Amino acid sequence: MDLDRILTPGALAVITGAASGIGLAAAKRCAGLGMQVALADLGGEDLDRAHRAVAQLARRPDQVVAVPTDVSSFDDVENLQSRTAQVFATAPALLMNNAGIGLNPGGAAKDLAGWRRLMDVNLWGAIHGVQAFLPGMIARAAPALIINTGSKQGVTTPPGNAAYNVSKAALKVYTEALAHELRNTPGAETITAHLLIPGFTFTGMTTRPGAEPAAKPPAAWTPEQVVDFMLQRLTADDFYILCPDNDVARPVDERRMQWAAADIIENRPALSRWHPAWKKRFEAFMARK
Repeated sequence: MDLDRILTPGALAVITGAASGIGLAAAKRCAGLGMQVALADLGGEDLDRAHRAVAQLARRPDQVVAVPTDVSSFDDVENLQSRTAQVFATAPALLMNNAGIGLNPGGAAKDLAGWRRLMDVNLWGAIHGVQAFLPGMIARAAPALIINTGSKQGVTTPPGNAAYNVSKAALKVYTEALAHELRNTPGAETITAHLLIPGFTFTGMTTRPGAEPAAKPPAAWTPEQVVDFMLQRLTADDFYILCPDNDVARPVDERRMQWAAADIIENRPALSRWHPAWKKRFEAFMARK
């Protein structure tokens, strides 16, 4: 993929979850490339601060707008689309559905409202973004990218936060279907969809709300490293942008994912990687070269 034909000066990037973390790092990179940038996130000081930071990197301050947006509301996302079309008179060359929350409602039969909130943001937020922006991106008739931010927890689904895992697993399936649909729809073939799968990344989601800012753990990547890797892998046409971190290299991720897929093929107990009876077999599998 020739990113220089897509992330060009004057082209528009729309990024949700842009007030911090990976979204903010991506917005800064796009502004540095001379792109027009729309930052979407919940309204407040974080979004205002991000707007100022990104505008300082733009060629002109008016190339950057911040639009308070709750991606769980389709009305909000439609307003985001209308506002960006009005301000920039174009559809996005880059739509990055990055907004996400790490809420943990507890078990499978607990906190229904928490489950709904996770799905509304992590899954429906991306669906809303695609539904609102894709028609205009197709009409723009130029190469473009849709990037949905997933999670390794949506692939290996470890115990601990079933609701988050379900939201990200559903997003993975949705993005796969979107990529297939785009490449088989006349007029949409120049738009590609990609699933960003970060490793351990030091973002606002790694700090408890209200807690003092913590130092980056040595194992974690910075959001800027994730964006660097994302752009590198986009040039290689990766659909699954599987990021390592300072603790877990890609071969380890690959083995874990192979084991998870084999649970179905071999009809093993669900999540056998964490099943006491399968512990030694999993360890032996991971040690095998």
